[in-house]
Amino acid sequence: MTKHPDKNDALLQLQARLSRRTFVNHSAALSATLLLPPPLMSSHAQATAEEGEPFGPSAHGLSIFDGLLQKPDFKYFDYVNPHAPKGGLLALQIKNTTGNQAFQTFDTFNIFVTKGAGAAGIEMSFDTLMASSSDEPNAMYGLVASSVRSTSDHLRYRFTLRPEARFHDGSPLTAHDAAYSFLLLKNKGHVAYRALLTQLNDARALSDHELEIIFTPQRSRDLHLIIAGLPIFSRAYYSTHDFEASSLEAPLGSGPYKLARFEQGRFVEFERVKNYWAETLPVNVGINNFDRIRYDYYRERQIGFEAFKSGQTNFNEEYTARLWATAYDFPAVLDGRVKKIEVPSGMPVGTQGWVFNLRRPHLTDPHIRRAIALAFDFEWTNRNIMYSAYQRTTSYFENSPRKASGLPSPEELALLEPFRASLSDEVFGEPWVPPQSDGSGSDRALLKQADDLFKQAGCTRAQGKLLLPNGMPLKLEFLDSNGALQPHTEPFQANLRRLGIEATTRLVDDAQYVRRLQDFDFDIVSLSLGGSPTPGDELRLIYGSEAAKMSGSRNLGGVSSPAIDAMLERISQAQTREELDLACRVLDRLLRAGAYWVPMWYRNKNLIAYWDVFERPQRLPQFSTGAPATWWWDDAKAKRITTGHQDH
Repeated sequence: MTKHPDKNDALLQLQARLSRRTFVNHSAALSATLLLPPPLMSSHAQATAEEGEPFGPSAHGLSIFDGLLQKPDFKYFDYVNPHAPKGGLLALQIKNTTGNQAFQTFDTFNIFVTKGAGAAGIEMSFDTLMASSSDEPNAMYGLVASSVRSTSDHLRYRFTLRPEARFHDGSPLTAHDAAYSFLLLKNKGHVAYRALLTQLNDARALSDHELEIIFTPQRSRDLHLIIAGLPIFSRAYYSTHDFEASSLEAPLGSGPYKLARFEQGRFVEFERVKNYWAETLPVNVGINNFDRIRYDYYRERQIGFEAFKSGQTNFNEEYTARLWATAYDFPAVLDGRVKKIEVPSGMPVGTQGWVFNLRRPHLTDPHIRRAIALAFDFEWTNRNIMYSAYQRTTSYFENSPRKASGLPSPEELALLEPFRASLSDEVFGEPWVPPQSDGSGSDRALLKQADDLFKQAGCTRAQGKLLLPNGMPLKLEFLDSNGALQPHTEPFQANLRRLGIEATTRLVDDAQYVRRLQDFDFDIVSLSLGGSPTPGDELRLIYGSEAAKMSGSRNLGGVSSPAIDAMLERISQAQTREELDLACRVLDRLLRAGAYWVPMWYRNKNLIAYWDVFERPQRLPQFSTGAPATWWWDDAKAKRITTGHQDH
């Protein structure tokens, strides 16, 4: 779970994150067989598929709506330098997480299960069937798989695997390994994998180099991309190792990097595989340029920043506007040895806010949740703490065509009408927008509105305390594992105390924080999720009723609504971007009316500082900053400056 402002929970974008490569028209026949989402099938159609419905032509990639930009004979992605040299060290602090990873420590190299605190960077050790392009919103191209075919009903896919694919010990990577891996993740993987793979019916090897994937008739639109981005494990390795165990033994992988050395809880370092079998494939040209990649762990973010200042780490993405404005005045910045850049990522804006846990009895009433939200003065916080660097988040699909605005359109109303009896009138009006404060830090008018909402919920006051309808005082605990957000949270809590609420922060260590999130043992927690140009199955993990019941799921708030579930299904099954955007706008209305969060803020640029030992392509990819994936080490620059970089 990522807690840093403006960063995404990468597990929710599996096909992009695990491929590591993320991060024009194709033939009409290919568009008909591979690029369109699947229709729902009748039992007769399903039987026909099982009897042997013919497969379409082979393709070098997969997509959803937009076709494939790259032709079958493409040599490399346009946003890389195909001649980038190999060498040097990329040293950084873990800033986003996937699977069971934690920010402050690690105790296992198995990041694919719920147990333990996984080490950073392990995903670099595993190859996938295909790799994503950062120039396209939902396209993947061949890595382990050289080509793919599908039936016209999109329930069966056959991937042809490259015979040269190898694990790091030299053993062949085959279709048997891939089939084993996907079923293993479906049955024993992290809860997010299990939730995403419910519609995977089977994975089987037809030969060493032919893999068949079979989906259920209810399959989601982008499940084929999720499958193509899953890690592939060695079946032989896990025949003698427990997949579900926490372990500090480096797992056998096949990717461009492998574990070189580590010190538990302090650092983990990977080295580039010199004889990496896929180094010259088009999806790998111009990336994986560093000989070594090291992740350093720090208990406090300030200590991590001091390490960057001294050159112990050489790349730092900054998430705090206050630090960006005031802390980058150390000598190495002033004399040019450290560079600061602001880079647009091209990705849609993500969502960030304080999430209410609706499983708590005192937070079930939306009037109470909306009243609490009114106590946060964004205007004061932005001006006094964040140097006016941010805009207020108002939508779950901010800064995109999926953001709801105005009154519902006739098409939106048609989707909402079946649920009208169970929905508030607010859903059918203008979507809720957090009111603008007077910027004083304690807007009396907004606090009066909050007080009125508490009264509507049946709350009373006695001796300066706000009492719930059951007569108990309202107490709120904000849970976190570090104090980075405390300057923003404290004035919010001060306003809550003015309303008679006992509002406190509980800071716990990373391990306890992860456990409490998995057990949904909190009142309020901060959540930041990245935006996607093509939202899909990942939304089920965050807002779906089934996910709300699953320990360890990303539905931290416990959102459970038939109307929301219906929109998630429409999003998952949308066959055009127009259908997708329409369903997302309706979902946005439902979520905003539900008062499930206190929206925070967003910005459109990434703030990156680095020691001047790197070079980078001039052209940015459309849906990524390209940093540091497409960068490379510059020996001449490194020799001109003294960074203080030291090995552990």
